Formats: sequence, structure tokens, C-alpha cells
Amino acid sequence: MKFRRLGRSGLVVSEIAYGNFLTHGSQVDEETALACVRAALDAGITTFDTADAYAGGRAEMLLGRALVGERREGLEILTKVYFPTGRGANDRGLSRRHIITSIERSLRRLRTDHIDLYQAHRFDHRTPLRETMKAFADVVRSGKALYIGVSEWTAEQIRSAHAYARELGVPLVANQPEYSALWRVIEADILPACRELGVGQVVWSPIAQGVLTGKYASGGAVPHGSRASDHNGGGALNIQGYLRDDVLERVQLLRPLAREAGLTMAQLAVAWVLRNRDVAAAIVGASRPDQLTENAAASGITLDPALVARMDAVLAPVATLHP
Repeated sequence: MKFRRLGRSGLVVSEIAYGNFLTHGSQVDEETALACVRAALDAGITTFDTADAYAGGRAEMLLGRALVGERREGLEILTKVYFPTGRGANDRGLSRRHIITSIERSLRRLRTDHIDLYQAHRFDHRTPLRETMKAFADVVRSGKALYIGVSEWTAEQIRSAHAYARELGVPLVANQPEYSALWRVIEADILPACRELGVGQVVWSPIAQGVLTGKYASGGAVPHGSRASDHNGGGALNIQGYLRDDVLERVQLLRPLAREAGLTMAQLAVAWVLRNRDVAAAIVGASRPDQLTENAAASGITLDPALVARMDAVLAPVATLHP
């Protein structure tokens, strides 16, 4: 496993991070979830990403249970706050009340005394940004989080938050956007802004919800146990936008390129993301331990620029560059 600094901070993360969105407490049973975490650790992954809203808090609880007995100083635990965690009017968003309440609950579920990176899961248009950033600053000063970040914010929103963070003297060091060879929205505005500010990228869905593995065939039934078959946990809804015939047909054209590089389709997709030096880590999920082992092997791979150009050309007609 290779490691990278997160932006211009001193925090180092594993190139492959393990995320448990749509898996822990939802798509897979507890025994399998624990086995996936063990496989991640065995592969050298030290960075684990979750959120308080995943599976109603069960994802954090399972991750905390899975990491019991691991040396805390050897791990980077990331979680997020924003989405509803209860039925109350204040059980959502980025108000001071919700942030301060949520960090305490996340710490209990994760069985830790601090979060390495605490992230705003979305931008809250109803709460003044200054209130949000002052609450995050207090969380950092209390030692309950070491760094702060954002997820799926615009370049303008990131600039504004970074200015407040600098004024408050707290380290806003990370952005967590969706990024893959099929979803390249961050390249136009967000990456240049973050590069200027020293904000690193911890990207999610580098395999495009599993589509870039090539396991979904145009016109065919979705594989049993795949994300597209998960109607209870939301996986089927999240992947729907990628299950178009034109996308699936183009993805199949990548198979010869993966063979040429000596990689699986999943490894090719993750290596494509990691070739971008703005990316500190690529978050991968798993419903089976062997998937973690396979994806982790993408760390340290250098793709031939000519092969990358051919890959980009294949996907150009279906890749999203602008939202």
C-alpha cells in the first residue's frame, strides 16, 4: 500500500480508503462486513470513511466494532455530518446544535476519542456558513476532530469555507467528491480551486458504483447481490444513472485495455483516478473481502499515458464533464 499527504496538511492517508456506504448495516450482513474490514487491514489500508447517516448509524457502529483492538495511532478514521439522523427538526444540517450533538454520537458509535477528518457531508443553505465553521472550529479545538473537510461542495463554497477556517485557525484540508473516468465534474473548477487552497481530494465512487468493473451488461439482468440489486439500502437507486445501454457498451470496450495493462477492470478504474496527483485517496466499498484485496492492488500502479488517452477516448461520449 502506498500513502499520500492530504493536500498541504501533514496528514498522511492510504491511497486506497475503505468506505462503508451502502454496505455495513445495509447491503451485507455483519459477519461479512467485519470480514471486509479485516481484508482492508490485511491489504495495508489504514484510512476508513463512513458517515453518521449511513444505515441510520449502524455503519459507524459496525466500523467501530471491526476496529476494536487495532492500534488507533495507525488508523485514519473519517466520518461526516449533515444528513438526517433523527426525526427532529434539528437532527439534520450543519447548525451548531447538530454538529456538536453529532460528533459526540459518532465518537460513541466508532469507539474512539477523536475523528481524524470530520467532514460536512453537503452544503447547508439554511445555516449561516460562519455558524457552521465556528462549530467545526470548536470541535477541532476540543480535540474531538483533528482536521475538517467538506463533501460535494462547489468551488465557491469551498473558497468561502476555507477563508473562514483560515480566520478561525483550523485546518480545512479535504474535499470528498465523486470522481471516476465516467464522472469528471470536479476537473473544471473544483480541482483548480482546491489545488490553490491546498485542499486534497478523498474521492468516492472511483469505479462508478461498480459499473466500471464491467459486470453489468447492456440489456442483461443485474447480477444477484450487486449494488444494482440492492433495493432496500438504496444501491439500486444510486447506480441507476449509469445503467444506460450506451454507458455499459462503452465500458465493455475497456476490457482489452485492462488486459493490456495486466489489470482487472476495477483496478484499471481505480488506477485511473489515482493517476491524478490532486487525489490523496480513492474510497472503495466492498460486499465481499476479495473485492477489497483486488481493489487495494491498484495502489502504486502507474498507467501508461497513451493507454489513459485511449481509455478517455473510449469513454468520452458517455463521460460527464459538467453537472
